[in-house]
Amino acid sequence: MKILKSLYILSIFLIFSACNNSKKEDVKINKSTENKIQKDTFTIAFGSCNNQLLPNLFWDDIANDEPDVWLWGGDVIYSDTEDMEYLQKNYDLQNANPDYSNFIKQVEIHGTWDDHDYGMNDGGEHYEYKAESQQLFLDFLGVSKESPRRQREGIYFQKDYNFKNGSVKIILLDTRYFRSDLVKDTITSKRYLQAPGGTMLGEAQWKWLEETLKKSTADFNIIMSSIQFLSYEHGYESWGTMPDEVAKMEDLLVSANSKNVIFLSGDRHISEFSQKNIEGLDYPLIDFTSSGMTHSYSDFSGEENQYRIGNVVFDKSYGLLKLDLNKKIVDFQIKGDNNKILETTSLQYGLNN
Repeated sequence: MKILKSLYILSIFLIFSACNNSKKEDVKINKSTENKIQKDTFTIAFGSCNNQLLPNLFWDDIANDEPDVWLWGGDVIYSDTEDMEYLQKNYDLQNANPDYSNFIKQVEIHGTWDDHDYGMNDGGEHYEYKAESQQLFLDFLGVSKESPRRQREGIYFQKDYNFKNGSVKIILLDTRYFRSDLVKDTITSKRYLQAPGGTMLGEAQWKWLEETLKKSTADFNIIMSSIQFLSYEHGYESWGTMPDEVAKMEDLLVSANSKNVIFLSGDRHISEFSQKNIEGLDYPLIDFTSSGMTHSYSDFSGEENQYRIGNVVFDKSYGLLKLDLNKKIVDFQIKGDNNKILETTSLQYGLNN
C-alpha cells in the first residue's frame, strides 16, 4: 500500500509539474507572437537630459502611464570625458538609482545617445573614443554581446511591434558617430550656422535607414533623432545646421512612401511640438521634443520656431504618445510630476493612406 501511495503522489506531482510547464511555455509563446494579440492602444514614453547626479521625479509617474516601451532620447547621463572608466562609473551610478532600477524591471527599454553620454559636448565623428563609448552605452541598455549592434559602427536600431489591428516601427538614429563638424557662427550670438554639405548620419546609416523605411509596412514609423529635426532657428545643434541633410530626409520620407512618420527629439532642455506640411506626404510631419528630465531651461524667454504648435514647456518633463491602432489617432502629451499634463495635441492619421 505504501508503494502504491507513493506512486500516486508521484504521478500527481508529475501531472502538476507538466501543467505548470505548459503554462510557462504558453506565456513564452504569447510574448513572442505579438501579431496574434488584439491591442487597441500602443503607448510610448520617452525623455532626455537626465543628469545622474540630480533627482529624477518621473520614474513612478512614467510607470503609472503603463507604457509599452520607454525610449531614451539621449543624454542618459552627463559625462563629457575621454576616460572610459569614469564614463562607466556614471552609467553604474544611473543604474544604481533605486527608482530607475525598479522602473527598468517593469518596462521595455531602448534608446539612443546624445553628446553628453557620447562623451563630448556637441561632439561628432572626431570624438576619439567613440568605439569604446558605443560598447559602454550598449552595456547600459543591456544589449546582448552577440547583437549585430556590437559589431558595426554606430548605435542605430529598429524594432517592429505587430498586432492584429495595427503595427508600429521604432527607429533609433545615431546623430553623433558619423556627424560632420558643424560651422560655428562668428557673426551673431547663435552657436552654429546653417551650412551646405556635411553628413548627419553617415553613408552606412543613411543606406540602412532608406532600406528600413522602404521595407516598412508599419502603420506608424516612429523616428528618434535626439536632436531636433524641424526647429532650427535657435542656432543650437539641430538637423537645420545641415539643410542638405534635412532635404535628403524629407525626400526619403516621400520616396519611401512612409506611413505616418513621427519624429521624437530631445537635447534642448525645453519641450514642444513642431509640425510641418511636406509636399508629397499626405499627413503633417510632427517633431515632438521632450527635454529635460532632471534640469530644464527654467529662465526661457522665448525663441523663434516657425513650425511650433502650442506652447513651449520649460519645466522638467517627459513625453508620452498614445497611438490608437484602430482609429489611427495619436495623442501627444508633455507631462510633469504627478502625471500632470503640461501641454498636449492630437492628430488623426490614416485618412488618406
